[in-house]
Amino acid sequence: MKLSFIIPILNEQDSLSELYNEILQNCLSYDYEIIFIDDGSTDNSFEVMQQLASKNERVKVIKFRRNFGKAAALQVGFTLASGEIVFTLDGDLQDNPIEIPHFIDKINEGYDLVSGWKRKRHDPLYKTLPSKLFNFVTAKTFRLKLKDYNCGFKAYRHPLEKELTLYGEMHRYIPVLAHSLGYKVGEIAVAHRPRKYGKSKYGKERYLRGFFDLLTVKMITQYSKSPLYLFGRIGVASTFIGIIISIYLAVLKLFYGQPLSNRPLLFLGILLIIGGLQFISMGLISELIVNRFRQGKKTHISIAQCLNIETSLFLLESNQSVIDSGDKN
Repeated sequence: MKLSFIIPILNEQDSLSELYNEILQNCLSYDYEIIFIDDGSTDNSFEVMQQLASKNERVKVIKFRRNFGKAAALQVGFTLASGEIVFTLDGDLQDNPIEIPHFIDKINEGYDLVSGWKRKRHDPLYKTLPSKLFNFVTAKTFRLKLKDYNCGFKAYRHPLEKELTLYGEMHRYIPVLAHSLGYKVGEIAVAHRPRKYGKSKYGKERYLRGFFDLLTVKMITQYSKSPLYLFGRIGVASTFIGIIISIYLAVLKLFYGQPLSNRPLLFLGILLIIGGLQFISMGLISELIVNRFRQGKKTHISIAQCLNIETSLFLLESNQSVIDSGDKN
């Protein structure tokens, strides 16, 4: 059985060699490949990866021309991966490769995706508290019972990884996306280690992006094929409430002679009816757009250099994204 390890890297020069050695120690009885994605590092991370690739042809390296984000890095890695089980983990040594056999055992139980659960996190409160809130809201929104959606340490049974389309902060919702496709999703507790080198890339801007991506995932998993179901429900509810208000005011005018020109409720009723009709119209237009452009929009990612990879032009079939590359080694 072949294992593929996809590791997005952003300024992790000090941890790469140690992580590489730990992975090798825990997959001795398997065929393997290690795919490093340099997501625009500004330190010597790429030079370290070059050295690893020169010593071991099973190490593959992709270097982006700039920082495209973790989701883009994972998408490229999924395209290149050829293993029967694909692992994703971070390059900061906080994910412990000693857990690899446990992931494989869980996959062999019949799961298609196994996500790590950092039962005891070695992170500051400004990271752990928002993460707990995120996990709670996500679990309630999508009714998928996982304790940790944020953990980057995951194992995928092929071909699940080929069917995922990632962008923005969508990598945080991989279990939800897999579940929506009908795959069996599980979870195991994993050891989480304190950061040994460098500093966290965690930024406050992730909060707002994460909220918007939550709405996006909700849309694409439940309403992407029929957006009218969402906009139509809102529109019908709004129109119905507006009609009830209008009937109430009409009764007051016709049977009790009360003036309506000074009643704000009149304008609210009109507004709800007009807004409801607009929502229904938006739903119908969305249906037309979805049916016309079902294949999605192309995303271009520029790659500067490839190591131990035969081709220099990749077509991401999973999301119809084209990736241009420069040099090839």
